[in-house]
Amino acid sequence: MLEWLVALCIVILAGLIWPGFTYFGTESQSGALLQGHGSSQQTTKDKTGRCVSEQEVGDVSQAACDEKARSTVALICKPSALANYLLKHCRTFSNYSPCVGWTWRASAFLQSVYEACWPYDSPVQFVRDNLQLSDDGLVALDWAVPSYQKRRRTSSHSTSPVLLIIPNSFGKFTRNVLKLCETALSHGYLPAVFNRRSHNGTPLTTLKLQQFGDPADLREAVRYIRHRQPAGRLYAVSESTGSGLLLSYLGECGSSSYMTAAVCLSPVFRCQSWFENGLCWPLQWALALYQKICLSRYKTVLGENIQTDTLFSSCSLRGLEEALFCQTGQVDSAPAAPTGTSSTCNTSGTWDAYWERNEPLRDVDEVAIPVLSVCAQDDPVRGDAQSTVPFELFETNPHFFLLLTGRGSHCGFSTQPEWSAAGAFGAAGPAAAPNSGMASRRTNWSHTALLEFFRATTDFFAGEERAKQLAARRRGLGGGAGGRVFRHRSVSTCKRVPACSHNIHAIYNWQRSYTR
Repeated sequence: MLEWLVALCIVILAGLIWPGFTYFGTESQSGALLQGHGSSQQTTKDKTGRCVSEQEVGDVSQAACDEKARSTVALICKPSALANYLLKHCRTFSNYSPCVGWTWRASAFLQSVYEACWPYDSPVQFVRDNLQLSDDGLVALDWAVPSYQKRRRTSSHSTSPVLLIIPNSFGKFTRNVLKLCETALSHGYLPAVFNRRSHNGTPLTTLKLQQFGDPADLREAVRYIRHRQPAGRLYAVSESTGSGLLLSYLGECGSSSYMTAAVCLSPVFRCQSWFENGLCWPLQWALALYQKICLSRYKTVLGENIQTDTLFSSCSLRGLEEALFCQTGQVDSAPAAPTGTSSTCNTSGTWDAYWERNEPLRDVDEVAIPVLSVCAQDDPVRGDAQSTVPFELFETNPHFFLLLTGRGSHCGFSTQPEWSAAGAFGAAGPAAAPNSGMASRRTNWSHTALLEFFRATTDFFAGEERAKQLAARRRGLGGGAGGRVFRHRSVSTCKRVPACSHNIHAIYNWQRSYTR
């Protein structure tokens, strides 16, 4: 109880001091970074248009320049056909009006705490599927359904797209996750939240906990989704540290990920350095306390294989990760949970070996689908963007796109009250459910942007496929000595391929044209 009172005092103190410091002290740094990347993009804007929200305003005052820097959104990516298509059809990318001035929402720290801790009255309810894995472990999929819906289960013949949501690595359902489920439902998606072993009431049936970047459990969950909803496309969204699991899965599976596109909201890219010294001590202490509270219910069973005294006396995220997974007897084994010895990892070699298997960007060159990362310059959880965001990855890899904003905090991206998400999105997505009561609730800018990204990439793939089929027909009509010969060949040599509703074979072709 005393620890929670201390945490409350720290939050109140930060709320009194941080907004003024942020408003006066960080504007120039934030604007400089965006303008630095924006200047390099401006030189290629005629080809790629990578800076999406720059506007020619002529002679303006210094205050107007600062306001423009705060609301600037830069799309950083390698020039490609898909990048041009996104800039042309994703209007939300250039329509961001963050909260500014002397309000608590202008503080990145307070906005992050609010999004993570404050309760949210969501009109969404969840239907849980417990999945038994190959090693008898359990993970859970929470399917979001509107509260007014009488039918709790969706038909396996439904063609609605599935949105797989991966929350943070601590398993907490934040406001961001709940609001994303609500927004996705209103646009015709079937949201499903992935819960790791022991997270959110999922029973721990084995002594194996999921390592930070081990995608084995997620791979089995994706197979189940494909079996349950074979006719719908599959998209994925991750938030915060949960992006490490999604990026690891996309890297290991490559073109066999069964996903059309993915989005990472406020991701942590360089996770080893983040665990070591990338988080300020109040946030690190609070996250470590929350993780210990969640693990306390399994203290007896975990004590059979690890030193629980070391685990529950740790005050840092690195100490918890080492106590759970960096056992010396576990280093040379497969990426599984803590087994074997009771000696914790006291050498840097064991810690480094753990991250060689779990670093999210270890197989980034194998990612084969479009991945959008939405980041804010003032993110207090990830840290300084210049040192924590791999800009070189987005500038050289055609599959990765970065939306970088001046403001937005960590999974926040709150907007001015007068901004309307429905007007920015238009009628592009599926119609909202009637009488749902969800369309009138204001959505986060990042949620609207990611849904537009999914729609645009899907439309682009469909257009590329139509162009490819048209070119093939033209080549076929031009061959042979006459129409009769062509008709004969079409009957004798063209083998009919079973139809695939989501056209997954065309999407995962390594010769895709959007990387050109």
